[in-house]
Amino acid sequence: MTAEKPETAESAESAESTEKAVPAEVVAGTTVDHLTATYQAHYRSLLGLAALLLDDTASCEDVVQEAFIRVHSARNRVRDREKTLAYLRQTVVNLSRSALRRRILGLKLLSKPMPDMASAEEGAYDQLERDDLIKAMRGLQRRQREVLVLRYFADMTESQVAETLGISLGSVKAYGSRGIAALRVAMEAAQS
Repeated sequence: MTAEKPETAESAESAESTEKAVPAEVVAGTTVDHLTATYQAHYRSLLGLAALLLDDTASCEDVVQEAFIRVHSARNRVRDREKTLAYLRQTVVNLSRSALRRRILGLKLLSKPMPDMASAEEGAYDQLERDDLIKAMRGLQRRQREVLVLRYFADMTESQVAETLGISLGSVKAYGSRGIAALRVAMEAAQS
């Protein structure tokens, strides 16, 4: 027969400390049920908070729902269950700020007016006028055409045109004025 050792005070204390050191269950973060109950109980107040920061109801609802989703995803980080509402509120505030930043950026980008687009009819008329202009330009004398192309299409000064063509400034002016007069006549004939 083996004799049992009598339990001493030290061995009893060590057994108790071992039991205390190992808790039965450690809860990390808030539970889904607690988060859902908190969300449902404080939905209106969270919506009111978002409404103070944002201006339209749809955005407020979106922000509050997104806050629930984000806190739900990170519920393990909520150490104290009593702070679940605080996490939800802070997330609503942060998401509202982000929504406002996006709106401001959108307004800055949209504040520049878009250039007016020509209708399809206007585009067709412009194309016809260009075609008529090209035909009329082909009907000009060679020097008149060269002067007008360099002066108005290449955007050169009269001096630059004279230098490029190797003619006098007076000749550039004469060819230019005669060419414009001939173009005017040709364009009027094409439109009628």
